[in-house]
Amino acid sequence: MATTLPLTQRPAWQALEAHYRKTKGLHLRTLFAEDPRRGERLTCEAVGLYLDYSKNRITDETLRLLVNLANECGLAERIAAMFRGDKINVTENRAVLHVALRAPRDAHIYVDGADVIPEVHAVLDKMAAFATRLRAGEWLGYTGRRIRSVVNVGIGGSDLGPVMAYEALKSYSARDLTFRFVSNVDGTDFAEATRDLDPAETLFIVSSKTFTTQETMTNARTARAWCLRALGDEQAIARHFVAVSTNAVEVAKFGIDTANMVGFWDWVGGRYSMDSAIGLSTMIAIGPDNFRALLDGFHAMDEHFRTAPFERNLPALLGLLTIWYNCFFGAQTVAVLPYDQYLKRFPAYLQQLTMESNGKSTTLDGAVVTYQTSPVYWGEPGTNGQHSFYQLIHQGTKLIPCDFIGFAQALNPLGQHHDLLMSNVFAQAEALAFGKTAEQVRAEGTPEWLVPHRTFEGNRPSNVLLGERLTPAMLGKLVALYEHSVFTQGAIWNIDPFDQWGVELGKMLARRIVPELASTDQPDLKHDNSTNTLIRRYRTLRNTGR
Repeated sequence: MATTLPLTQRPAWQALEAHYRKTKGLHLRTLFAEDPRRGERLTCEAVGLYLDYSKNRITDETLRLLVNLANECGLAERIAAMFRGDKINVTENRAVLHVALRAPRDAHIYVDGADVIPEVHAVLDKMAAFATRLRAGEWLGYTGRRIRSVVNVGIGGSDLGPVMAYEALKSYSARDLTFRFVSNVDGTDFAEATRDLDPAETLFIVSSKTFTTQETMTNARTARAWCLRALGDEQAIARHFVAVSTNAVEVAKFGIDTANMVGFWDWVGGRYSMDSAIGLSTMIAIGPDNFRALLDGFHAMDEHFRTAPFERNLPALLGLLTIWYNCFFGAQTVAVLPYDQYLKRFPAYLQQLTMESNGKSTTLDGAVVTYQTSPVYWGEPGTNGQHSFYQLIHQGTKLIPCDFIGFAQALNPLGQHHDLLMSNVFAQAEALAFGKTAEQVRAEGTPEWLVPHRTFEGNRPSNVLLGERLTPAMLGKLVALYEHSVFTQGAIWNIDPFDQWGVELGKMLARRIVPELASTDQPDLKHDNSTNTLIRRYRTLRNTGR
């Protein structure tokens, strides 16, 4: 059972601190030498994903103590509360039920006494009907021409999820349709996304729960004007815009037929919403059947996380290892390195998922956190990253745990490309773990003055995640894996992974500054001296040459 002690005073935490002091000098060379079957033993396989975590700086005792920590912090109770529909997002008094978005039709999950599963599947069915019509060429634009381009307008979770999913599943997408994504309020984003599109053949999906999000609605109004300049009739808006929102009044005011509005619920956080109505562009791209396979993959990992013991639980293991390095070794980042070009946006997607969730310094009961919370997540697809930042990972002064992601089968098999790609996954993990000693370098005939430069310390930890093939179901499993790893970390740190108050202050101040930038006179600016000076300098430079 969970205790009420602060985290760092709990017996399991203190046991881990003592264990860290005892084992921090252990090298992976030694651990593998003492246990020839370590690479077979420290693995976990579930729902089609194989995790090799043997190249971590851990022993069996480390794992036992980390699982003890999870138990002391009540992780099992927190998991049950989430799946039950309890309002575990305490600062917003909301349930957290992204798991309901991918639950099967015959499941039952309740919020405030109401079963939400029928609503979820009603939305999915509505999305599928619309996607089927558009893909078949039956949804026509205002002039009677077929829609050939789809532009998703959103920001944050309403953009990062759809972009990542589209890129990840491009192999399964309808190639006779063009997909673009607009999120940045920088006008360049909209201009470049629409430069070569025909308004008569373009559909915009405006994704905003409230239909008031400043960046999204600025881009949506620009899209509306872009269409009207070409099509000339307000009636055209209803044929070229659909909404993902819950605000029917604002949607109708914009000119969108509310029959073409799909919604979601306050128990879906933005960064957990790619499998909700926010995924409409994904469903149009890959088709309803593939979208349902994506949901099935999510659900398979959900059930694994809900039922598997922590020592054989993929998300729990990833989360516990992150805590081990972040809180005890002082590692400040995690590199996620997918060796599949289709996953090029996966690290960017994880940045929001992980850091917006666990970038917190206040516990659930309002106390100041006295330990490290979320590390910085980052990465690039292999092998590109190897010619960019791997030098620092191998020989730099920072400890950077790495997650390598690879697949046994290529979606585009070309000669020896895939074997070469995957050889790099295994080689990089091996090099990080074992390095190269000075003696090995000398044995190669290296001059003594060059030996220090060619020596690799090794002992750099990594996980290798291996799947058979990048399918829609596999993508769902991967996303859910990291969702639940984030949940595991948040539960142990006793923080709320489902609010994001930290993004509000800057947005509020920006709304105050906008009219000050537009002003042509010199109002009494009431910011700090730096901000006041920057505003005045901006106005001067903006008006130069006008």
